[in-house]
Amino acid sequence: MVKALKYLNKYFYKNRKMLIIGVVFTVAARIFSLQVPRLIGDSLAKVEQHLTHSSNISEGIEKTLLVNILVIVGVALISGFFTFLMRQTIINVSRGIEFDLKNEIFNHYTKLTQRFFKNNKTGDLMNRISEDVSKVRMYFGPALMYSINTITLFAVIIIYMFSIAPVLSAYTILPFPVLSIIIYKLSRRINIRSAEVQGMLSKLSAFTQEAFNGISVIKSYSIQSRLSKRFNTLTEQNYQKSLDLAKIQAWFFPLMILLIGFSNLIVIFIGGKKYIEGSIDIGILAEFIIYVNMLTWPVALVGWITSIVQQAEASQERINDFLKEDPEIKDGVIAPKIDRYQITFDNVSIIYPETRVKALDEISFSIDHGQTLGILGKIGSGKTSILNLICRFYDPDTGTIAIGDQPIKDMTLENLRGLIGYVPQQSFLFSDTIRNNIRFGDKDASNEKIVWAAQNAMVHDNIQEFADGYNTLLGERGVNLSGGQVQRISIARALVKNPKILLLDDCLSAVDSSTEEAIMKNLKKFRVNRTTVIVSHRVSALEGADQIIVLQLGRVIESGNHSQLLSSEGYYHGLYKKQNSYKISI
Repeated sequence: MVKALKYLNKYFYKNRKMLIIGVVFTVAARIFSLQVPRLIGDSLAKVEQHLTHSSNISEGIEKTLLVNILVIVGVALISGFFTFLMRQTIINVSRGIEFDLKNEIFNHYTKLTQRFFKNNKTGDLMNRISEDVSKVRMYFGPALMYSINTITLFAVIIIYMFSIAPVLSAYTILPFPVLSIIIYKLSRRINIRSAEVQGMLSKLSAFTQEAFNGISVIKSYSIQSRLSKRFNTLTEQNYQKSLDLAKIQAWFFPLMILLIGFSNLIVIFIGGKKYIEGSIDIGILAEFIIYVNMLTWPVALVGWITSIVQQAEASQERINDFLKEDPEIKDGVIAPKIDRYQITFDNVSIIYPETRVKALDEISFSIDHGQTLGILGKIGSGKTSILNLICRFYDPDTGTIAIGDQPIKDMTLENLRGLIGYVPQQSFLFSDTIRNNIRFGDKDASNEKIVWAAQNAMVHDNIQEFADGYNTLLGERGVNLSGGQVQRISIARALVKNPKILLLDDCLSAVDSSTEEAIMKNLKKFRVNRTTVIVSHRVSALEGADQIIVLQLGRVIESGNHSQLLSSEGYYHGLYKKQNSYKISI
């Protein structure tokens, strides 16, 4: 077994009983089907024998033929029944393994860190869990099933043929190795061309998806004709690749038929001579012709099975690359009972390895239970990094982060994140109803609770204006909503969770100042007895915070409450004056 596919041995072992039963059914189906040529040969031999000794067919020969016909029909029915059972076991097992493997990959994906998803394209991740797993399933299902079929047929037929006519058998199988080699080489060429076609289809799909996503930009810059030319170039390349594949595939079955036909000619010529010489009877000659044609498909399958195994190995190797990826964030083992949800950062630093930028440099602060921390700073100052660290999307390179007296590294991720309601900077909505998008924060939330959360996020009135209200189905990423509506639904999602810790990452940037003021007023009530961290570029969003820190290049340059920071006349004071003077000028 090829190296990459050894990973799948655990699935073979898990389903060993059903696979063994499937193998038994396969062997039984083939053994019964192989009785047909023998019965046909026996019938022809009886007819020949009778005609040699009598000019009329007697009642005895009629009875013999009738019995043989009934047995042939019975054997065919039994063989068909075992073939059905074979598919019900082996193919069903392959589907079960496909299910298990997809779940394993998806569950592993969910354990990997944000860094992994930043470094890998979504399309590639999707391809490995769909197309690659499908190729692996073919290895478990059709490849296994037809391999057993082929081995059984060859073993039984070749042994039987050599037992009754060794010389004729040797001549008969001469073309088979040549046929297998040709089909194997053709299959490899087909694989290469198929991969090229799939690659071109991926490029074409990616180009089309990007064009549709950015259709408003394309139209605003009036570059439809330029995009059409690029699309035509891609489709022309795809056409040529597909044509090259079709040319190779066109050789497949003609060559198979040619070589099997050649094998039939050998049987007829050599077998005919031996029949004339009297060394074999007509029944054996008929049997050999049937056996040769029965071996046609299995011989052709040798190349096809090899092709499946090669594709499965390549796909499993791609899957293994990600399954071997070790999650950077190790799950803790403690699910502590915490009464006070103060957050403490003690000399925390983090460097993102992709950019080698030090996002946070020895940050220390503490927020008491029920208090609100405001974080202000320029783009790239490290504001979002603090929230990412609290959620353990990343771990710091140095320093410790604690909730209560418990270091978050020791807590289970489920327990830690169960405490947190997080509204990210880039809000994400799913292609589902508005109701279910809000309920995402609490799957058991009642309709009354959902409406309450939407009212506090100042989005209830907008939702009511839609024809279907809360049952309005959203497009991809909430594309049929405005940016402000998306942000407010995300806030409602966090509120409905009723978290102990609320993290808001510049989540009011797309709403007007009056709506922002109303939401902050509602959040002030909600924040009672909850620890809250608010990241914002607007000083107005942070005025009510118990403590505010100002970041610059990953370091705290100012800290205090609103009044203290205004009196210090530093960065915060300057920004406050600038933003307020801007309001006045408007």
